[in-house]
Order: sequence, then C-alpha cells, then structure tokens
Amino acid sequence: MALATRTVHPSALRTLWDSTIGKKTVMAGTGVLMLLFLIAHMLGNLKIFFGPGDFDSYAGWLRTIGEPVLHYGWYLWLQRAALVACVVLHGVAAYQLSRRDLKARPQRYAHRQPARGSYATRTMRWGGVILGLFIVWHILDLTAGTVNPRGEAGHPYENVVADFRLWYVDLFYIVAMLALGLHIRHGFWSAAQTLGANNRTRDRALKAAANILAAVLTAGFVLVPVAVMTGLVD
Repeated sequence: MALATRTVHPSALRTLWDSTIGKKTVMAGTGVLMLLFLIAHMLGNLKIFFGPGDFDSYAGWLRTIGEPVLHYGWYLWLQRAALVACVVLHGVAAYQLSRRDLKARPQRYAHRQPARGSYATRTMRWGGVILGLFIVWHILDLTAGTVNPRGEAGHPYENVVADFRLWYVDLFYIVAMLALGLHIRHGFWSAAQTLGANNRTRDRALKAAANILAAVLTAGFVLVPVAVMTGLVD
C-alpha cells in the first residue's frame, strides 16, 4: 500500500502570501535568516584585527566551503543569491503591508498616533531604504570592486583598509550601521510577536535581547572603519 504524500498546492502558497499573517511570517522568517548572516559576517569582519594573514585566510576559506561537492567560490554565490531573495521578499512584504495599512485607513485619525508607534514605523521604513541602498553599494564596493578606487582583486585586507581611509565611505557605512541597529531593535521585537515567542513573562527579556543584539551588531560593524580611521588597523 503506497504511502500518501502531501504536496503544497501553488494556490495555497498564493493564499498564504496574500494574507497579512503570511506576509508578516515571511518578514519574520527572512529577518531571522538575515540576522544569523549578520552575526556571522560581523564575527568574520573582526578578524581584521588579527592582521592581513588571518583576514585573507578567512576570506579564502569562505570560497572553499562545500568543496569538493561545490566548486571554488560557489558557496558564496549561493549565499548571495539566498540573501538577495531574503532581502527582496522582506522588502516587498514590508511595502505591501504598508500599502495595505494605508488603504485600511483612508482618512487620517482625528487624534495623533502614539509617538512611540509612529517613531518605530518611520525608523523601520527609512532604515529599510537606507539599508537597501547600502547593500547595493556594498556589493559594488567590496564584492564587484567597481566603486572602490583603490581596490585590487585577491587582497581583501588591503581593499577594506583602502576603502575606510575615505571619509565619505566611513560616513555612509556608519550611518547605514546605525540604521541597521535600529532596524534590528524594532524588527527583532516584531518578529517575536509574529512568531508567537512573546508573552507577559518573556516580554522584558525579549526587549532586552533586542536592545543588546542591536547594540552589539552596530558596535561590531562600526568598530572596523573606526579602527582604520584612527590608525589602529593599517
């Protein structure tokens, strides 16, 4: 007797995507995946403090992940494709939810919304725009090397140092990392609510975790350009 197997019909996925809870779940899930990547990426960036040998070896090791099943460098491209998919799904879901919320409230409230709620909304919206622009620039800068005037293929340590010697690169990077911290702070809490992880006994712990995680990631990323600017890394 053959075992019955269940398949997810495309219309079911469409229905889930069209629903508000479906979009929020997609945002939460992609947000968690991107958060895990950011933690690993930050830890990798901090290897720059161990010198060019360690940093370049780490960059080279990333290109060998999956061998011999994967060819040299394939893992990074698969990772980039997955991250781009996460960013697109996250951004589209956020935009559609925002439009849906506006359509549901065609007239402005007679009373102003709570300042805290409007602040979080503006932070997430504009932070997302800044981060989207930063991702495009970051890929062109240190992945493709097309906007790094002093970049040289095969020398990641030298490329990072050369990049952060430019004041306008430092400024843009730091502003983007501050936006990232605020985005993580609000996004972590929103994702916890969507995934049902919050309750009265865990709310305080989750809010503290969101604040700590945002602060650690922001500081970890900003530490590298500041170290280059101050000559600690050269």
